[in-house]
Amino acid sequence: MTYGQTISLAPARPDATAPPIGTLSPPVAHAAVAGVLRSYRTAPPGAVVPVAEGLLNRGYRIATADGAAYFLKCYVDRATANRPAILGQHRATAALAARGLPVPPPLANRDGRTVTAYGGRLFALYPWVPGSHRHGTELDPVRCGELGSLLGALHGALREVCAPLRQPDAVLGAEVAETERIVLELRELARAHRPYGPFDRIAEQRLTERLELLAAHRHRRPGPADAPPTGWTHGDFHSLNVLYRGDAVSAVLDWDKLAPHPVAEEAVRAATLLFNDRATGVLDLVRVRHWARAYRATGAADAEQVAAAVHRVWWERLNDLWMLQWHYQRRDHRADPLFPASAGQLTWWCQDYEQVMDAFAN
Repeated sequence: MTYGQTISLAPARPDATAPPIGTLSPPVAHAAVAGVLRSYRTAPPGAVVPVAEGLLNRGYRIATADGAAYFLKCYVDRATANRPAILGQHRATAALAARGLPVPPPLANRDGRTVTAYGGRLFALYPWVPGSHRHGTELDPVRCGELGSLLGALHGALREVCAPLRQPDAVLGAEVAETERIVLELRELARAHRPYGPFDRIAEQRLTERLELLAAHRHRRPGPADAPPTGWTHGDFHSLNVLYRGDAVSAVLDWDKLAPHPVAEEAVRAATLLFNDRATGVLDLVRVRHWARAYRATGAADAEQVAAAVHRVWWERLNDLWMLQWHYQRRDHRADPLFPASAGQLTWWCQDYEQVMDAFAN
């Protein structure tokens, strides 16, 4: 094992000066879709239907004249809309698919490339994978375990198909003083917003509560050497990126955030998104336990590493304010529906910290 420099994996602070992501690139016109498809060995497009799910990039379901179906992705998000990043994702997903994992690989165009430029934007074409999304609370405990095993298998395979990584000497957690500064700034924006509405009221209440939680737990910041091992991760594993046909997973989608992170943290973070009550944020700890045991059984992480990940993800959430930063600093409201449950989950997690830890690590 080799070691590198100290890195920070604290929650990313959104660029307050950036316009809302959806304004960075207009929708793809039918003529542009046809232009992109001319680079592939497909029939001309018939129906072109936007895929509504997701906060980043643009996707379209394409039905061609010969009855075939495809998914066309237009890369919009500035962090991922560059050719080297996209090609890295494509190489990894193709390798995962070759190993029999449910990961749809991109299709090559007439030039043998998986990235197509058209009208100043970058596109990728995929076969359309039928299936439906299922929230984790809809799965029985056995299926929860199977999904945990799948993530563990993906982590193991990514370790083999992606470039070797140097383990960092240390991984820094978020600093409370910086978080408190952002909380105070956001609370003033919420108070001053006109017209002052229900969202502003909830935001102000939760931000005041956040200051109290930060004061109560500021001494619990994870140490720089406390992070579990870093490896390649999907980066955004949740129910909207997993498709089911019946009880079986038919596809794990959206690899835009493929990147090195403490691997066990993805297992914890994914569980908080999969097995939460979508109104209150409270986790179904029975399902979490099945998920975590199955994940650990793959060898992707042991109980000690998962426990360290639980504490670090909890600290991350305590210091994470991206939804309100989008709302007040970027005037981007697409994450607004997620905020009540996210804030509720944090409050509950602080109260039931030991029970959550037990469900993940025992």
